[in-house]
Amino acid sequence: MPNSDEIKGSWEELKGKLKQKYAELTDDDFMFEEGQEQEMWGKLQQKLGKTMKEIKSLLD
Repeated sequence: MPNSDEIKGSWEELKGKLKQKYAELTDDDFMFEEGQEQEMWGKLQQKLGKTMKEIKSLLD
């Protein structure tokens, strides 16, 4: 599972992977303000019906 530094370091690549796998995701789904990463993960979990762990495992 990637740590937060790895996620931040390759954010564009990670967004692209998720958007390729889940066409229903938009750039708005990945928008968050500094310190509100958990809110973004919550939105992704709700939209995809997956846990945070499952989503992060897709990025490995």
